[in-house]
Amino acid sequence: MAFDAIFQPIQIGNLTIRNRVVSTAHAEVHATDGGMTTDRYVKYYEEKAKGGCGLCICGGSSVVSIDSPQGWWSSVNLTTDRIIPHFQNLADAVHKHGGKIMIQITHMGRRSRWDGFDWPALLSPSGIREPVHRSTCKTIEEEDIWRIIGDFAQAARRAKEGGLDGVELSAVHQHLIDQFWSPRVNKRTDEWGGSFENRMRFGMEVLKAVRAEVGDDFCVGLRICGDEFHPDGLSHDDMKQIATYYDETGMVDFFGVVGSGCDTHDTLANVIPNMAYPPEPFLHLAAGVKEVVKAPVIHAQNIKDPNQAQRILEGGYVDLVGMTRAHIADPHLITKIKMDQVDQIKQCVGANYCIDRQYQGLDVLCIQNAATSREYLGLPHIIEQTEGKKRKVVVVGGGPGGMEAARVAAERGHEVTLFEASDQLGGQITIASKAPQRDQIAGITRWFQLELDRLKVDQRMGTRADEATILDLRPDIVVLATGGHPYLEQYAEWGYSENQDESLVVSTWDVLNGKVEPGKNVLIYDALCEFAGMSAADYLADKGAKVEIVTDDIKPGAAVGGTTFPTYYRSLYQKEVIMTSDLMLHKVYREGDSLVAVLENEYTGTQEERVVDQVVVENGVRPDEALYYALKDKSRNKGQLDLQALYDIKPQPCLSEEGEEPLLFRLGDCTAPRNTHAAIYDALRLCKDF
Repeated sequence: MAFDAIFQPIQIGNLTIRNRVVSTAHAEVHATDGGMTTDRYVKYYEEKAKGGCGLCICGGSSVVSIDSPQGWWSSVNLTTDRIIPHFQNLADAVHKHGGKIMIQITHMGRRSRWDGFDWPALLSPSGIREPVHRSTCKTIEEEDIWRIIGDFAQAARRAKEGGLDGVELSAVHQHLIDQFWSPRVNKRTDEWGGSFENRMRFGMEVLKAVRAEVGDDFCVGLRICGDEFHPDGLSHDDMKQIATYYDETGMVDFFGVVGSGCDTHDTLANVIPNMAYPPEPFLHLAAGVKEVVKAPVIHAQNIKDPNQAQRILEGGYVDLVGMTRAHIADPHLITKIKMDQVDQIKQCVGANYCIDRQYQGLDVLCIQNAATSREYLGLPHIIEQTEGKKRKVVVVGGGPGGMEAARVAAERGHEVTLFEASDQLGGQITIASKAPQRDQIAGITRWFQLELDRLKVDQRMGTRADEATILDLRPDIVVLATGGHPYLEQYAEWGYSENQDESLVVSTWDVLNGKVEPGKNVLIYDALCEFAGMSAADYLADKGAKVEIVTDDIKPGAAVGGTTFPTYYRSLYQKEVIMTSDLMLHKVYREGDSLVAVLENEYTGTQEERVVDQVVVENGVRPDEALYYALKDKSRNKGQLDLQALYDIKPQPCLSEEGEEPLLFRLGDCTAPRNTHAAIYDALRLCKDF
């Protein structure tokens, strides 16, 4: 009853959706074999339907024409009838669990790349390039316009013949339809530009052609932007006028409304709001559209938990809530609500690991749920109890890899003891959460803590396990997830010392943990260009320090994803942080009460100096391996993994062998420094077969 609004069915066109929760269209980067919805794709959506999601709209940016390349993002290819039997497999998989499935169809226009695959000449209404993709394009001709309109109709036919429940026309994110709408991009003076009706003409002809092809009984929706957030773009009032114009035709069964255009790096960050944003920051834009249209309205931006969803629906702001990243984090979220297991929902923390991978052309994965997107490999979301021997498992290290190893082993029914040297779980997640824009990442640890408590894992906090402590427990399996330490000792010229009073440099960990007082005039040298350096710069500037962040890479934050680095840049520019590239830290020395950082340009070899009172170095992590090597010769498998079995998601062969000595495994940063997802993935694929 607490979530009754979520579970109210709703009619969209001729469809009845079983609840008000939608997984909205996003580019999964899973379509293979030339853009077909093959096994991985099908299993990914089947899991959401199995978990209770009412409606899945798949295939963000799925193309209708061959000059809108799909290969860059492995999106779905609707330009050929080859897709129809693949759609039938997808529809059957979702329908058998009571869900509905649609697909977003589009032509990207200028919003793509031309330098690959068929090397197309991209198109836009007036030949104006897009800043994000940097791609030039030709001015679309009349013949192109009518060809593409026909392509939309044929794509919708293929979706219908494939048994899907509908299509969503994408007129958002500066795709071709809204490129025609926007005076920022459309400078035409013919019948396709200029006046409001002329700028609407392309989208209207697409809608008419689609309806003529699929009839009135097939669901057709329109996804639009609520405000482009550009002075020369479409305002909220403009978008309400556009929504009304299309709604009055009676041909649109639903509207999906999101906030912000995304043709610049800054606006792109708005579209998939990361943890730096407040909850549902653009709900008011969707609510504004709902006020002027009769068709149901879907909104999806930073809606992560059932309480949010219930409040939004109860308030009547929109008719359906998109919980897309929430379903990437936990595809069983609806079932858990229904079963009164809300505390067991693995809630999205807005890390944007998923979407930032997609913008690199990589498959969508979740930072904290390694089973998502790997359902086709047999990696489970629900861990089943073992039917074999119950084992005694010792896990050392309470970071992400250790927490996942302990959770999975306990779900399997084993007796699990977890050692953590500090007084709290989380490892580097806890450090990251101290930064101004990263606090929500602590949600990963909160979920693990709840699960480990529920599973009655013996958690020995503030205990640094040694060889004797571990072996005294007579474990069957030992999993080491002891992590690493900041790698400051790589160059003697940096002046690092384990004695903090003598060390000339400190780590980003020291800063974020409060181990050292923030300096007043600080140089940060960031060799990695990932989150830690940017977070430390933001943190120190927030404390009032004058900060310069220096890297030898092409720009500070170069390895931070496309939807995330703009939020850092906004903050750092506002706090007057100096950002400097192409300089490496050569040497640090003391001069009186100050420190001198000698920087060297890789390209010219010239050196320059900075006089500061604190030098912070981010140079990655060095594995802590001492405990591993102490235990290695006392283990049955000598600490070795069968890599082929690991990569094939198969049980380790040594698990079936008997012996007196324990099996020993290590994972996460104490093997090789990677990231949170890698540690969790290693733990899941290893421990699921204990």
